[in-house]
Amino acid sequence: MPLLLAEQCRAARGLLDWTQEELAARADVSRSTIRDFENGRHHLHSATALQVVAALERGGVVLIPPDEAGPGVRLRNPIA
Repeated sequence: MPLLLAEQCRAARGLLDWTQEELAARADVSRSTIRDFENGRHHLHSATALQVVAALERGGVVLIPPDEAGPGVRLRNPIA
């Protein structure tokens, strides 16, 4: 099971209002890596997936693993 699905990546960026360029910079990967992954052109290497997941989580999203309802993404509640 991949650490991150392309659909989750796109949804997480949408929740954070990040462009592919912003995510790439925050994850220290190339924009083409994000673009090609989100467009289904290739899978991420595990080390790259960890970098992307970490960047998204630092940004404030929670990645929900797939279950019978499918994969998910949600924003973490801000600490009051």
